[in-house]
Amino acid sequence: MLEGLPPNDATHVMRVDAPRPAALRIADLISESFDPADVAVSSFMRTEEDWSVEVYAGAAFDAERLRELVAVAAGEELAAAVRFDAVEEKDWVAASLEGLAPVRVGPFVVHGGHDRDRVGPNQIGIEIEAALAFGTGHHGTTQGCLSAIALAAGRGRPRRILDIGTGTGVLAIAAARRLRRPVLASDIDAVAVRTARANAVANKAAPFVTMVHAAGAQARVIAQHGPYDLILANILLPPLKLLARPLRRLLAEGGTIVLSGLLEAQIPAALAAYRSQGLVLARREVREGWASLTLRADPAGRRPA
Repeated sequence: MLEGLPPNDATHVMRVDAPRPAALRIADLISESFDPADVAVSSFMRTEEDWSVEVYAGAAFDAERLRELVAVAAGEELAAAVRFDAVEEKDWVAASLEGLAPVRVGPFVVHGGHDRDRVGPNQIGIEIEAALAFGTGHHGTTQGCLSAIALAAGRGRPRRILDIGTGTGVLAIAAARRLRRPVLASDIDAVAVRTARANAVANKAAPFVTMVHAAGAQARVIAQHGPYDLILANILLPPLKLLARPLRRLLAEGGTIVLSGLLEAQIPAALAAYRSQGLVLARREVREGWASLTLRADPAGRRPA
């Protein structure tokens, strides 16, 4: 999951300030309208009442189209306030980590090297340094998935685990460290795969984690390693909907799928796609407006569509 940070090759940014409900509608509509491999959308709080939306891409925007989308989501006045700029060259993850405290979720502590000594003896420290990939643990989606991994461990030890859209590899590393089982992690971004592989080595998870460069869930290497008892997919709603059938086919009998990268308002759309594949909601968790959903096969025995 991009965690609201720009793509590696971002050269252009669109910005607009808006009240929180309008900002979330704008971010939602724009994220639904573009390929997430090409465009990253971030909405964040400036004050309790005022939020900002930033949209990053590696090519110049169609300004008229972007303004039309903002107008549909939040009205003509905000559409007129949209700003377009060039992006300065910057290590975005390094900037994002400045001053961030360790993130604690269940047994996991996600931290930078400077906070290594803040990991307790009975905690699982996951050290993620600044790099050109995404997943620092500070976003509500990552935290929700870490929570789901901790709960999955309490239900048993999945034999095979798949992490789609691994980013920095934080979820794959967490699953490997906690469950001590093989994890296959994939990402569409080659930079992310290299970074995740290095992070797995640094966190002593490499013997359990295999990182692959692949788009979606239909690559041969993903099918060869399945079926999976636990599937993690922390991306965005449009690709999650497209993945519903492929992920269901990769799921082992009695297995679990964890979806994240979803705004709370997008829960019904995500559930509709996966219920059509014979999966039911076992648990939902919402952190900072972002939802993580745990799904399992319908106990009534419904088969995928």
